[in-house]
Amino acid sequence: MNNPMYERSVDALTPDWNIIQLKRGHRFSTDDIVLAYRASEAAPDATKLLDIGCGIGTVGLYTLWRLNNPKARLVGVEAQEISQTLFQDTIEMNGLQDRVRVIHDDLRHTPHEELVPRGYDLITGSPPYFPPDSCKHSPHPQRAHARVELRGSLVDYCKTAEYYLAEGGRFCFVMPAADPRTESAPLAAGFRVLERIDYVFREGNAPMIATLVCARASEVLPQPRITNSIVIREQDGEWSEAFVAFRADKARQLR
Repeated sequence: MNNPMYERSVDALTPDWNIIQLKRGHRFSTDDIVLAYRASEAAPDATKLLDIGCGIGTVGLYTLWRLNNPKARLVGVEAQEISQTLFQDTIEMNGLQDRVRVIHDDLRHTPHEELVPRGYDLITGSPPYFPPDSCKHSPHPQRAHARVELRGSLVDYCKTAEYYLAEGGRFCFVMPAADPRTESAPLAAGFRVLERIDYVFREGNAPMIATLVCARASEVLPQPRITNSIVIREQDGEWSEAFVAFRADKARQLR
């Protein structure tokens, strides 16, 4: 495309894989990275991954890379054609056609003929954060759909995840920390929250986002729920020691 709105860039996602994204469109962020990190920690033996509303593929790819298992396979579902195309081109650029595929469809179309009910042991989702009437919409359609609930909300993500999650699997997502749906939506869909981590972007501020790790409510689990918070940057703007430790040697990739 000659339109500058759709000009691309190729950027490092991991030490091994690059990602294609729009220079002026939706680009991957800290939210995606912390979600992928928590997902890979929550289900380190997962081999069947599903990333719903996968966008350009950041969360799914970073999770797959962190699992470091050649047997692991990833499927992404994305409704925006531009994001699905970028993800497909990223797959081909990195030579991942045997391990990753992306389906162009709306995650709310459940069941989907190409997906397996109860077939995925790790499901991730980074839904848009804001109801349509609560914020200004970006004039860039890709950014608008990534930010605003124009095709469903966390409620829809949770319903979809419940349909496709295997027994004993884990569903992980990221949402604004202050949104009550962050806690209510997974419970309404039949999940229980195993872990919640709130992220303070700068010391002294309120948490902005939270990652949640969920299991089926019917699953018998001996361990209590884990609740924690992490400060990402100190007041001087430097990465906090807690955040560096949290991401270990991966912290340098966000610089």
